[in-house]
Amino acid sequence: MSTYPLQPLQSRRQDVPAPGTGTGTQRRGQRVLVSSVSSDSHTWNLVFLQLLLEEMGHEVTNIGSCVPDELLIEECRRVRPDLVVISSVNGHGALDGARAVRRLRDEPDLRGLRVVIGGKLGVTGAEAGTYGPELLAAGFDAVFEDAAGVNDFRAYLEQAGAPAVTASGAR
Repeated sequence: MSTYPLQPLQSRRQDVPAPGTGTGTQRRGQRVLVSSVSSDSHTWNLVFLQLLLEEMGHEVTNIGSCVPDELLIEECRRVRPDLVVISSVNGHGALDGARAVRRLRDEPDLRGLRVVIGGKLGVTGAEAGTYGPELLAAGFDAVFEDAAGVNDFRAYLEQAGAPAVTASGAR
């Protein structure tokens, strides 16, 4: 059996100098809040997102699974993120996500916050088409359907572009 030393999380961040070096890259990451929808109890997707975002140089606050809308609002006020990333694995992302983003947009101090959603957004599968247009209309800045994979999400983060819908074959 082999063991490997764990690197401290801070040493993997690109926007913070390694301890004792006095220098670091000039890239400044964003503050990102990661959450699931209220009915989603899956956590590995949130851990994956956190690690991905940290490797890209962002500072991540992961508030976990089954997050009620009120807690999401409170944490957005506490953390003051540059971006909120909502993930869904159970297929209720379209329903719960739309409600959550409407609640965020109803709060005057959170109205301008960038919010994206991704994952399995519906329970009927790929034959249901895309949920993107309705989620953009509800208030999301970008939607990443599960079939799109992570590359479109990474590209969005790097350019922080216009409203986007990504799914296999649908844009």
